[in-house]
Amino acid sequence: MRSRKFVFRAGATLVAAAAAVTAVTVGVQEQKATVASAGAETEAGVGPQAAAVLQDRVAKLRSEQKLPGVIGMVRSGSSTQYATAGYGDMFRRVPADPKAKFRIASNTKAFVATVLLQVEAEGKLSMNDTVDRWLPGLVAANGNDGRKITIRQLLNHTSGLPDYINDLRISGSYVADINPYKQWDPRTLVKAATSNKAQSAPGAEYHYANTNYVLAGMIIQAATGRHPADEVRSRIIEPLGLTDTTFPKADPKLYGNWLHGYFTIRDISFSNVQVLGAAGAMVSTQEDLADFTRALASGRLLPPAQQREMQQVVSAKTPYGLGVIIAQTPCGMAWMHNGAALGYFSHWYTSPDGKQQAVVATNRYNMIPTKVDSEVIKAAQDSYCALKGK
Repeated sequence: MRSRKFVFRAGATLVAAAAAVTAVTVGVQEQKATVASAGAETEAGVGPQAAAVLQDRVAKLRSEQKLPGVIGMVRSGSSTQYATAGYGDMFRRVPADPKAKFRIASNTKAFVATVLLQVEAEGKLSMNDTVDRWLPGLVAANGNDGRKITIRQLLNHTSGLPDYINDLRISGSYVADINPYKQWDPRTLVKAATSNKAQSAPGAEYHYANTNYVLAGMIIQAATGRHPADEVRSRIIEPLGLTDTTFPKADPKLYGNWLHGYFTIRDISFSNVQVLGAAGAMVSTQEDLADFTRALASGRLLPPAQQREMQQVVSAKTPYGLGVIIAQTPCGMAWMHNGAALGYFSHWYTSPDGKQQAVVATNRYNMIPTKVDSEVIKAAQDSYCALKGK
């Protein structure tokens, strides 16, 4: 039987889609999206064109891709507009709430990269340190050599390491979701990856691999003595007041107001987070994600030297920096990333000055790349460009 490739990421194909922002034809709207304002402030900043584009794209995305629900958000300065179509709970027919929590998956990578760059700014490590410097002997099999791979190469996915998620023992367990409480030691995930031949020499090529960020999380713990979730919380979540954002270490449940996530028609909202770890375990909302990306792009979280490092992309063709994509769109340069996990796919854009954001998310994802990926990206891009008057 032909194997299927599962994803937890903005992988090679998704990075290319985000960078190229392929034009997509949208069809007839089945269900009108509803738009909720964020109060009196929304009367200025987000113009009627951007609000209308967001409403239209969210509704069409839900209708054409036959998704349970889609939510969206655009922000300019202190002005915000939300859009929603479909259901946050498909079986109880509860409308999707654009302020609800969802699994942000690989958008976690931007948080983890930010922490490592902060630790570098404190003089505790360097992006040029090797993996072996912090995790001696862990990466040492089948041409995978931690003595030659740097932290920078982990964060921009040029390490050449294979992705542990391609191991069916791991991906099969995750997708089946029979035991969401199953314990996964990050070393086990790394060993599964390095049981395969290296994809390329370190620094030679871009190969997206969640293994890179599992190792990044382990390096955070080695350098600080604390779990990466604790560092993300104390360095980013708490200072920014992201009250609806969490980095669960083991708990597979969601709490409070959250979107139910679906795998085909199965409610798979509660799923194993240790499989994802520092590569994609976080939970957030559109508003908190926009607050974080605004702070990140505007320079509130990193000193200038580390801000420049984050923006050093692999190449113009592969515009992946350190935990973020920085690419040309039809309306100018933008920061972006996306995330795919069981039941959820999301994508965000933010302007280089941090003043404008767009986020779009859906609550069905089957872990196999489909047209939904590029359509979510396109909906977010169109909404973002409408903010820019394009």
